[in-house]
Amino acid sequence: MEYKDYYQILGVKRDATQAEIKSAYRKLAKKYHPDVNKTPEASAKFKDINEAFEVLSDKDKRQRYDSLGSNWQAGANYTPPPGFENFGFGGFGNGGNQYQYSSQGINFEDLGGFSDFFNSLFGGGFSSRTSRGGSAGSFYEDLGGGFSSRTGRSRASSSAKTSSQAAADLNITQEIKVSAKDIFNQKPVSVRINNLEKCTQCSGVGSMCPHCNGTGFVTFSKTLNVKIPPEVKEDQKIRLKGEGKTGSGNLKGDLYLVVKFADKQYSINGSDLTKTIDVTPAEAVIGTKKEIETLHGNINIKIPPKTTGGTVLRLKGLGLPKKSGGYGNLNVKINLSIPKTLSDEEIKLYEQLLKLEKTV
Repeated sequence: MEYKDYYQILGVKRDATQAEIKSAYRKLAKKYHPDVNKTPEASAKFKDINEAFEVLSDKDKRQRYDSLGSNWQAGANYTPPPGFENFGFGGFGNGGNQYQYSSQGINFEDLGGFSDFFNSLFGGGFSSRTSRGGSAGSFYEDLGGGFSSRTGRSRASSSAKTSSQAAADLNITQEIKVSAKDIFNQKPVSVRINNLEKCTQCSGVGSMCPHCNGTGFVTFSKTLNVKIPPEVKEDQKIRLKGEGKTGSGNLKGDLYLVVKFADKQYSINGSDLTKTIDVTPAEAVIGTKKEIETLHGNINIKIPPKTTGGTVLRLKGLGLPKKSGGYGNLNVKINLSIPKTLSDEEIKLYEQLLKLEKTV
């Protein structure tokens, strides 16, 4: 059989610390995991990485492995020294729970199990790592969980999320600015979505992934046409199912558009609108007719004599569409406004008016 250099497989020195071994394992396992790397050699590489970590992450196994000496080279013909054959190592082989990768049903035995070299040192079998007080699945947890026991009990890492939680993480929330005209016309409003999502080609691992340039994330942009419902309210959320980010397994989140009113002419309250118009003091006192613009077209309204500032004139049926049919009201609010430019004659008239007011 061939000698395996576990230190070389993980790319660490023989005096590497446990932290360095674990860090090296995490990077390599993510890179060659069958869910991420579809190349033919990935499965064999993934098996070697896990076998190396199984030995080097355990103090006793590592000590027994190191006792072979450092003169061996990877690939060299190897015969176990006397006393190593079929050695039953401590608690290894006990426990009986076998673990599989839940997303594809891949277990370690499906990858060929441990090598003959490993078995010559520690005996055969794959089971719970009771010698370390952990589980066989524990050293997979750094890959993001997703492992479960064949006994039916979930072995996902404590940080693994349920599918509903994972979907919630793929949701996007952003604002959509809406005018009274948008609601009145009942035509779809275009909204541009720009966001980042985890790269589906490498599951966010990054590294040498050409799809995300090694960042683990990709930018996506799209334009959607959104119909605004009648009687929509400020800060109301419009949900577009499946228009959020895309996760692993083609899982899709939702898009939530938070409605924000943006209109220079009208304030919006359900199906009712409010519009403010300017009236001069003379118009307010004497009364007049004024042409105003509405969503239904231009109309003439009558300003009654002696109208005070803040007065609201209600125009029925000139508002926004209702859910039940018909239209809401248009409220016209009167704002008293002094003209910016006044002639000398106008000023004299105001002076005379002021004198009359003082004598009353």
